Amino acid sequence: MDVSSGVPQGSVLGPVLFLIYINDITDNMQSTIRLFADDCTIYRPINNKNDQQIPQSDLTNLTKWEQKWKMAFNVSKCNVMHLTRSKNPIKKSYYMHGKQLEVV
Repeated sequence: MDVSSGVPQGSVLGPVLFLIYINDITDNMQSTIRLFADDCTIYRPINNKNDQQIPQSDLTNLTKWEQKWKMAFNVSKCNVMHLTRSKNPIKKSYYMHGKQLEVV
């Protein structure tokens, strides 16, 4: 069936329109967010138990954003990485869509 709207795959316009479409994804984020093509990374230092709640709040905000714009994160490709030199690191489980994110 012919498609009468959209952007041809591989066109220069596609990535530009995608970036415009997701431009507000950084709104309401307390963590640092980095975007590259269609990938998104959030990160922040965790120095105490209160800091642990902020990334979860940001993940909840990202879930609200995806519902608003009818996008969907592939939760099976979402991971958590803890980087520390501490012998007793502060670790917490994080969730999206009710599923615990895998620690890598």
